[in-house]
Amino acid sequence: MISSTANSKVKRLAALVQKAKMRREEQLFVVEGVRMFREAPDEWIREVYVSETLLRKWEQEHDRESRERIKKYQCEVFTDEVFRKVSDTQTPQGVLCVLAMPHYELARRLEEDMADPSRPPLYVLLEDLQDPGNLGTILRAGEGAGVDGVIMTRRTVDIFNPKVIRATMGSIYRVPFYIVDDLGGTISLLRKSGLRVYAAHLDDSVDYDVPDYTKPTAFLIGNEGGGLRRGTAQTASQYIKIPMAGQVESLNAAAAAAILMYEAARQHRRGQ
Repeated sequence: MISSTANSKVKRLAALVQKAKMRREEQLFVVEGVRMFREAPDEWIREVYVSETLLRKWEQEHDRESRERIKKYQCEVFTDEVFRKVSDTQTPQGVLCVLAMPHYELARRLEEDMADPSRPPLYVLLEDLQDPGNLGTILRAGEGAGVDGVIMTRRTVDIFNPKVIRATMGSIYRVPFYIVDDLGGTISLLRKSGLRVYAAHLDDSVDYDVPDYTKPTAFLIGNEGGGLRRGTAQTASQYIKIPMAGQVESLNAAAAAAILMYEAARQHRRGQ
């Protein structure tokens, strides 16, 4: 059992939780909580850490599934004080996993998606989103709506930020995501592949429930404060808007993205 916060493993783990640069260098990230531990893909898991209190609870409750999993990965046990030191939450559940970052190839995925005419692909593109909760919620809502991937700019908040991870509620494991340096080039690739790209934009737009999303579709969502850059918006196939009642000018990025994704899902279910 590790009982000192000065332990080298403890310091390294705390740095992985707190520093995006270190996560990028090691190509590792950290997830926290019982649900995230149980749902983590086996092939991603590199290290597991558990608090003495949670380990004792699993033993008392005869939680065979959890005990077998921590035995399989030869987990390290921390005292509760040490676990609180590395945790990113105020009330830690008592288990942390260090995972390998997944890597997806957009061009290959697009080719596979377009080869199946019975299931038109649906993507979401994000330009420079900064709020961790928004990004995590978009992944979670995207899984619920059946999106095929979330594409984001390099300037978007780090998807491996612990706050993003928590907001995904496990969808980080199941929704492919792509971080791109050239959003304009990526939009061009999507359009050449046969997708229509709809930009959430107020100028010369139609209501979001007018277009036909039963064909290959991508939604383009801009930064929380500034929206889409003009040059980015101009690469879209069409502008769409979500009508607002009262004095509300707009919704936040996650709410807007969820409405658009679920409208596409509704059209898919009912054939428009």
